[in-house]
Amino acid sequence: MTIDTLQLAWRDPAEHWEEAVPIGDGLLGAMVFGGAGGRYQVNDATVWSGAPDTPADELRRVLAEGAGPERLQAVRDALATGDLDRAEALLMAFEGRYSQEFLPFVDLFVGIDGAVPAAGEPARVLDIDRAVVEEQLSVGGARVTRVSRIVDRTLIIAIDSDVPIAEVQVRLSTPLRELGRQVADATLALDIAVPIDGAPLHEPSVVPALRYADPGDGTYDGFASAALAVRSDGTTVADDSGLTIRNASKLLIALSSSTRAESWWAGADDEWRSVSHETIRNRARGRALGALDALAESASPVVDDASLRRPAAARFAIGGRREGRWDVDADILRGADDALRATIAAEYGRYLLTSSSHAGGPAANLQGIWNGELRPAWSSNYTININAQMNYWATGPLGLSSQAEPLLALVERIACTGRDVARELYGSRGWVAHHNSDLWGWSLPVGMGHGAPSWAIWMMGGVWLSHSLWDQYEFTSDTALLRDRIWPLLRGATEFCLDWLQVGPDGTAYVAPSTSPENMYRDEDGRARALGLTATMDLELIGALLQRALKAIDTVDAGDPLRGEIISALATIPAPGVGSDGRLREWSADVDDYEPGHRHLSPLIGLHPLDLITPDATPELAEAARRFLDARGPGAMGWSWAWKIALRARLGDGDIAADLLQQALTPYDGDARRHGPVDGSEWGGLLPNLFSTHPPFQIDGNLGFPAAIAELLLQSHEGRIHLLPALPTAWPGGHVTGLHARGAIAVDITWSDGRLGEAVLHNPHTTPREVRVRYGGADFDVRIPAGRQAIVTNPPQQSTPGTDEGARAITVRNS
Repeated sequence: MTIDTLQLAWRDPAEHWEEAVPIGDGLLGAMVFGGAGGRYQVNDATVWSGAPDTPADELRRVLAEGAGPERLQAVRDALATGDLDRAEALLMAFEGRYSQEFLPFVDLFVGIDGAVPAAGEPARVLDIDRAVVEEQLSVGGARVTRVSRIVDRTLIIAIDSDVPIAEVQVRLSTPLRELGRQVADATLALDIAVPIDGAPLHEPSVVPALRYADPGDGTYDGFASAALAVRSDGTTVADDSGLTIRNASKLLIALSSSTRAESWWAGADDEWRSVSHETIRNRARGRALGALDALAESASPVVDDASLRRPAAARFAIGGRREGRWDVDADILRGADDALRATIAAEYGRYLLTSSSHAGGPAANLQGIWNGELRPAWSSNYTININAQMNYWATGPLGLSSQAEPLLALVERIACTGRDVARELYGSRGWVAHHNSDLWGWSLPVGMGHGAPSWAIWMMGGVWLSHSLWDQYEFTSDTALLRDRIWPLLRGATEFCLDWLQVGPDGTAYVAPSTSPENMYRDEDGRARALGLTATMDLELIGALLQRALKAIDTVDAGDPLRGEIISALATIPAPGVGSDGRLREWSADVDDYEPGHRHLSPLIGLHPLDLITPDATPELAEAARRFLDARGPGAMGWSWAWKIALRARLGDGDIAADLLQQALTPYDGDARRHGPVDGSEWGGLLPNLFSTHPPFQIDGNLGFPAAIAELLLQSHEGRIHLLPALPTAWPGGHVTGLHARGAIAVDITWSDGRLGEAVLHNPHTTPREVRVRYGGADFDVRIPAGRQAIVTNPPQQSTPGTDEGARAITVRNS
């Protein structure tokens, strides 16, 4: 049988979480273990510890303990005199406690009596294009198929057997506090309490680590419900332990959820304040039953229903191969086909993105939508000094801008609390965020008064998030979205930047306090320091935001009085500095590295994802960035590898990028739960389920890979569409469809023998578009009629790209 989709196959059921297969729809996520026990570890995207008022309550506490504008001025005075120890001590008062935790929800077990893996079949197959997991089992020699998928916040499991199965046991439990069970008519509802507070692993002094609300004390009660329903051609017996189905050959199971936090996130008339346990339970039960009703009307309800397919997006076939069934261990983890492995990295990352982010739901967090631990690494929160942003780098280039809506919704919530923090803590206009956030829009610094300034004291989180929103606008050209939702957020972040900038006696801008995320330098005495100098990254983020704010004003608000302030401030911001060793400086002076192989590449943000540094416009800075990368070395963990690959793509270093990608795709055989060293001395890799590990697992590596791979094949940040800007020699042929350039132009590319064959540019607009296209160093103009396409062809002849002869070889026609 010909397989016309991309499928990943695992030979055995999972014993450990890192071997389970992820499925999800951005609202509900599950890890599929498979086998006779049929375990599903399930997450709801809104099950977080904490409460809507947690950020405001913590701001009041921090202010009461002495933080505020006067103390900020004392910090700046100490920095001005070089008293870094005093500045550090003063800053501790600005630290709140911590952002909250993304928590596991329930465990579902669908045990099939007497089942064993079917002979000659993989234990589990993930169809990436249909977002389903299929298992072939055998019971007494009879074939049993179990198919699982998630759609509309409901986990759907279909079991089909050649003969009736003696018994299928369906059990539901929770690692959280169970409040009660409701059993009726082949349904089971589980009422669950969600903690009011959850401390991260790095705060062991907080006891208890998970704290639940006391009934009747007036605090927020974060309750939730999970409900499952069953339909079959057998008989169902229900009791408090679960549901038992006997003598069924066809069986449908639906598990859904509802939470009080879901009502808060939706923001509908403060319904969350009055919503009851019963309402939440009925909502979950109604979703499960509704899913079964809808599926009963479909001839092939789980696998082939076209309405359940994922949104259209880029498709990669690097090396020409994509469709087929690929053995995860033999073909990917330990395979020798680099082009195929690159294809799988791009496709799996795209799959995980569409599975963990969906309009109407929360943004993908550090682990996407999958977490099985009550104390997850770094709280499985939103780390906004790169990780949350990287989660969404691929949305524009892969044509998935609609999947970025949850990030926009998150930033709106962060800005809401961040306005109070900016005003009360710093005496500033606009809004601010630091390096952590959560479902509730946390925007304070974290650290509990003892967090190291290198990670706790960084005021640019909201600024970087604002750049992510600008990217969303540039890739969609959605002026209404810019006007109504994005520009108000960018404007607030711009106001904060204008107030945060300091100007020295020489008229040059600087930032104080300033840190380079999670990194330090050595002072003259050899001590590790985070404060005392202006981080290059801060000025790059601020300068680029001011430039983009001017563009936004020109587009949607020409009379905005902020224009004059922005223009004046831009004139004070210096270009990034180059050190005596030829490297781009990380700080405003030449200093020695504390960690030469540090994982963060913060001063290179101007190269990627920003567009301040390019080989054409700023060749000296581009070369300094290359030397910086060279000095950092190849070692990394998932997300750092993804960033390095994207940076190399911007520099045109395709072969180095391809080598980095293959390093990132090597199997990690160590302890997946252990927190590995973060100094670059140990590399991460891929876990058995292809999750990228730090270690431990973080989703940003997986989600960053397709964005970085797309940069090797198409770039559009310089006002032109650059075809195959950094094609690795290891990828001599292939094709990709549905990549997107800024301006909402979709691009399909085919290449062979390392040369462009054809590029098709699609114009979705109602007016013609004139675009500048580059290939091989030669630029040419292409006109694309409204709603039509232009086809760029490079004949297979002996011509050198980048020369007049090569430029003449290119032909363009409309279709």
